[in-house]
Amino acid sequence: MGGYVLAIDQGTTSTRAIVFDGDMKVAGMGQKEFTQIYPRSGWVEHDPEEIWVSVISTVRMALRQAKIEAREIAALGITNQRETVVVWERETGRPIQNAIVWQDRRTANYCDNLKRQDLEKLFTRKTGLLLDPYFSGTKLSWMLANVKGARARAAKGDLCFGTIDTFLIWRLTGGKSFVTDATNASRTLMFNIGTNEWDEDLLEILRVPAAMLPEVKDCAADFGVTDPGIFGVAIPILGVAGDQQAATIGQACFEPGMLKSTYGTGCFALLNTGADMVRSKSRLLTTIAYRLEGETTYALEGSIFIAGAAVQWLRDGLGVIRKAEQSGELAARADSTQEVYLVPAFTGLGAPHWDPKARGAIFGLTRNTGPAEFARAALESVCYQTRDLLEAMRKDWKSDGEETVLRVDGGMVASDWTMQRLADLLEAPVDRPAILETTALGAAWLAGSRAGVWADRKDFARSWKRDRRFEPAMDEKTRAAKLKGWKNAVKRTLSEA
Repeated sequence: MGGYVLAIDQGTTSTRAIVFDGDMKVAGMGQKEFTQIYPRSGWVEHDPEEIWVSVISTVRMALRQAKIEAREIAALGITNQRETVVVWERETGRPIQNAIVWQDRRTANYCDNLKRQDLEKLFTRKTGLLLDPYFSGTKLSWMLANVKGARARAAKGDLCFGTIDTFLIWRLTGGKSFVTDATNASRTLMFNIGTNEWDEDLLEILRVPAAMLPEVKDCAADFGVTDPGIFGVAIPILGVAGDQQAATIGQACFEPGMLKSTYGTGCFALLNTGADMVRSKSRLLTTIAYRLEGETTYALEGSIFIAGAAVQWLRDGLGVIRKAEQSGELAARADSTQEVYLVPAFTGLGAPHWDPKARGAIFGLTRNTGPAEFARAALESVCYQTRDLLEAMRKDWKSDGEETVLRVDGGMVASDWTMQRLADLLEAPVDRPAILETTALGAAWLAGSRAGVWADRKDFARSWKRDRRFEPAMDEKTRAAKLKGWKNAVKRTLSEA
């Protein structure tokens, strides 16, 4: 084994594999998009077999680009789209149907029914989550109820449930490891984040047999080794974390009060609260940030369902841009006298509203509104939603008076225009890191530190470097007017408005 670390970053719209060298620099990368399946309005699925093929192909791409052999990889880390549900046959490894994606809304009525039974407080107390279709538990319950014979087979132990990390580990190890980590488990609505165990009461409510659940490990642990038949050598899998927690680690947000926001398909802001399980009064989530050496660190999380997906909509839905990178340049040309607001509730609204029945809307259109105004509205919608999250976090978490600095990552942060507008609307500095691949880096650090080839937590935190800080430059009157317009637009979009 050499000094390289491999990270598999299995995202919502694409899979990436990245090889990092001993200095934590990117040595090679492979990326492959895969099919988004929309069987009905509000339903989103993935083909697990297509995801599996994308993982193998991107790993081979990354190795080729790095010009190394698999035997030079010291450790493998995995990070993944969270909450997406896969169920497969224990004997054959074949999925019983397509994966149900975190964006999927098919269980909205089921969640409403559970709320009517006054069960949301119980779920929130035990899991830190709210009863929303976003999370894995109700998706799994739907699958067991709607795939013929699934619940009976699951009770007998014939079926396995997993988030994407568990499915990939099962496949990579040839079915020898049936495991997940604490961060992914904490997003299922079935895991008690206080006791760090699957919760029997919640399983009974959701009618999920315990026999189909994986073992839960620390984020840096022995998750098994890859089958030598796949890459030609057995590579130890030593790090696993859901994508947002991996980004928190990659941004070195190890101290209470540190805050990061990732801008991918959605946007997710996590505030490290240390050993304190802070209960939100603002409909944020209490979740596990990471679990290392048996010690759990918690976070407050705000989840936005549509961020980069709004840019994809500009490209694929409206055709106003050919490449995502063009959105900032187009937005900069928008007419400053027009205030156009896009509320991108394409799959409902996440925190702090949690309205799965809300749908997208555009306000402020005039005869002169064109592609530039649409681009600006799409990018600003992400900034406004982030502002909503930070306002909620400030209510739940009392800082020591220091200025809040947001560390950002994800595909959208490459746009200087978007990051400047984010700082302007937040009225707070925004730090863009030198290494933008922070999600993959977080998974790689978990594996590399466990393997002993990379630095420990303190040295890793010291190695974090900033590419650029964006300072707020918008005047207060303009900011206040824009925020007032946004809040009015959201209010008019809510399903109960």
